[in-house]
Amino acid sequence: MAFEQNAQHFGGYVMQRPRLGYVSGVPLDQKTCDTWDQIWKFQAHPEDILVAAYPKAGTTWMQEIVDMICQEGNAEICRRAPTYDKHPFLEAVAPKPVPSGLQLAENMKPPRILKTHLPVQLLPPSFWEQDCKVIYVARNAKDCMVSYYHFQRMNKGLPDPGDWGTYFSRFLVGD
Repeated sequence: MAFEQNAQHFGGYVMQRPRLGYVSGVPLDQKTCDTWDQIWKFQAHPEDILVAAYPKAGTTWMQEIVDMICQEGNAEICRRAPTYDKHPFLEAVAPKPVPSGLQLAENMKPPRILKTHLPVQLLPPSFWEQDCKVIYVARNAKDCMVSYYHFQRMNKGLPDPGDWGTYFSRFLVGD
């Protein structure tokens, strides 16, 4: 709904690949870096469920499974909104006027199902302080790498992956 409600603002919009910035040595979209202070200060609630995974590891599948469990298997309730709106992607900063994942999360009442691709050392401290449930999704690293490479080639909202050899090398060093 966040995107659908703002579709009229994107008539001539051309998606451009983001610039990268770094937070504690971790490469992130520069827009995420620009809002890092607010992300770091995010206040989790003890009832929140955080679905965390490396990109292309099965995060969306897990979000929908958790939602189905929380909604006691009611498929109609689970169709209430797109995944982006139901389960905010904490560090995602969409083009304006679409609200960021942080804004969506802050406007929701607990319990919330939240999503992140942040590494554990960058999770806002409130998740630990509030003893939130965290579901970590893992997938074979080779499968993630191949899937993410092709996803980045297709998705202009992500950095250009370059050629396979360079991507492979950068993946292995965590960049």
